[in-house]
Amino acid sequence: MKKIFYVLMIISLVSCCKKEPTIPGGNEDSIVSDPNNINVSILIDLSDRIDPQTNPNPTMEYFQRDTEYIKAIEKGFLNHIKTKRIITFNDQMQVFFNPEPSDPKMNEFTKALKISFDKNTSKDYFSSVEKKYSELPLKIYQSAIKDGNYVGSDIWEFFKNKVKDYCIKDDHRNILFILTDGYMYHQNTMFSEEKKTSYLTSKLIKSNGLVTSDFKDIIEKNGLGFVKANENLSNLEVIVLGINPEKGNPFEEGVIKEYWENWFKEMKIKNYQIKSADLPSNLEPIILKAISNKN
Repeated sequence: MKKIFYVLMIISLVSCCKKEPTIPGGNEDSIVSDPNNINVSILIDLSDRIDPQTNPNPTMEYFQRDTEYIKAIEKGFLNHIKTKRIITFNDQMQVFFNPEPSDPKMNEFTKALKISFDKNTSKDYFSSVEKKYSELPLKIYQSAIKDGNYVGSDIWEFFKNKVKDYCIKDDHRNILFILTDGYMYHQNTMFSEEKKTSYLTSKLIKSNGLVTSDFKDIIEKNGLGFVKANENLSNLEVIVLGINPEKGNPFEEGVIKEYWENWFKEMKIKNYQIKSADLPSNLEPIILKAISNKN
C-alpha cells in the first residue's frame, strides 16, 4: 500500500509542475480575440470622389452609394448583436474621417455614430441606432459637398498613426470598412521611399507605365507600391468598398487593387477584401457576409 501511495504522490507532483499549453505559433503574451465580440470601424474618404459635379453618376451618385453601404454595415452589425444573449453584449461601431472636415457639426455626428452594446443596453437602443445610421451619414456627405473644400483623404496617415488606437480592441474581432475610390492622396502626406509612395493617383499610374496587361510584373520588378505604414495589423480585417478607376486605362482598376493588396500583405493583414464601386443592392450581401464571418 505504501508503494502505491508514494507512486501516486509522485505522479501528482509531476502533473502540478507541468505548464499550461501555449497557443500554437504564439507565446505567453498572445491575445486571443473573441469572434463573438466585434469592433466595427468605418473610414470615409471625403475627397472630391463624392462630388456629384466632378464625378457624376446618373444611375446613383457615389455619395448616395456610400450612405447605403453604411446602412448595410449597420444592418450587419445589428444582425450580429441579435444573435447574442444580452449578458454577452460587448460590441461597438464607429465612423472616422481623416483629416477632419471643417464643419464643427462633424464632431457631433461622429460622436452620435459611436455606439456600443453591453449587458446593460436596453431594447430601445436598437431603433435608436437604426435611426442614427439612416440619417446622420447623409448629413455628413451633404456637409462635405456643400463645403467643397476637398483636400483629399489621408488614409496612409490614418494607418500609420491612428488605426491601432482607433480601430483595434483586445479580445475583439476588429473589422475596418474603408469607403474610397482607391486613390490615396493628401497634400500634407506626399513622399516616397525609393520607388514606393504614400499616395496613388492616376497620374502616378501613367508615369510608372502601368498601362499594359503586364502591370503586375512591372510593379514587382520596379518595387512599386505604397510605403508600409505599420508593422503588424494581423488582428485587423479590412474591407475596401468603392474602387472607382478613372477612364482611359483598362488596367487602372487592377493596378489600384494590386497596390492595396500588396500594402495589406506587407502590414500582415491576412483577412481583406477590395470591392469595386457597385450598386448597394449588389454589395450588401457581401457586407453582411463579411460581418457574419460566414465563408
